[in-house]
Amino acid sequence: QVQLVESGGGLVQAGGSLRLSCAASRRTISNYGMGWFRQAPGKERDFVASIGWSGANTYYADSVKGRFTISRDNARNTASLQMNSLKPEDTAVYYCAVGRLFPATATTEWDYWGQGTQVTVSS
Repeated sequence: QVQLVESGGGLVQAGGSLRLSCAASRRTISNYGMGWFRQAPGKERDFVASIGWSGANTYYADSVKGRFTISRDNARNTASLQMNSLKPEDTAVYYCAVGRLFPATATTEWDYWGQGTQVTVSS
């Protein structure tokens, strides 16, 4: 069992930046892919970005490409999502996920999920 805890969410103005972190515990995640999804009120949970087990491969949703950067630190059992040039439409609860597939853009392809962290971008 893997436990994931997200942090770093908050309120930011449009054009600003935030950095989300995901810390994994109870098991090393160095052999797993890691990803970020987001869910806005009344909408489905959507893929944002994923990173392969080594960190060499990354994949992004078109809506965040060029603005968001996913990274991981296997020694610390963590993953991060650097979000720049934020827009009001980026407002959502952001979830970290761990799984064995890559790029794995569907929620059903992931094995473990965090509880989420709220990101609110004001206009």
